[in-house]
Amino acid sequence: MKRRRSPEAARAGGFTLIEMLLVVVIIGILAGVVVTRLSGRSEEARVARAKSDLAGQLSLAIDLFEQDVGRLPSNDEGLQALVGDPGVPGWRGPYLKNGLKPDPWGTPYSYTLDTTIEHLYIVCSAGPDRAFSTDDDILP
Repeated sequence: MKRRRSPEAARAGGFTLIEMLLVVVIIGILAGVVVTRLSGRSEEARVARAKSDLAGQLSLAIDLFEQDVGRLPSNDEGLQALVGDPGVPGWRGPYLKNGLKPDPWGTPYSYTLDTTIEHLYIVCSAGPDRAFSTDDDILP
């Protein structure tokens, strides 16, 4: 025959409402600390990706274009010359495998050929404010 536990013994084996609320509050505090520590990291990651795109993929693609064609893309051709044939002899692209993607904020990268200095171009991102020629522009 089974023995039944007394009501006092049954209560002693479980958690009280206060204990459960205390655990929920502690978990909430810990989650809040983690979220505040990681909240600024997403913007840092976007800046790092933009710098990586500029110094890596785009600069390399522009250099490959120059090596094949014998000149840098013109201002009129821009970065589109890296993904679509601009109709120039020697073009062996596309030079970007995944196409020309915008910066992490959704703005197209800017390309400018300096016509006064040979082999000089500027490629940049508008940065978080999505406006060029401001303090947060990102250069390689």
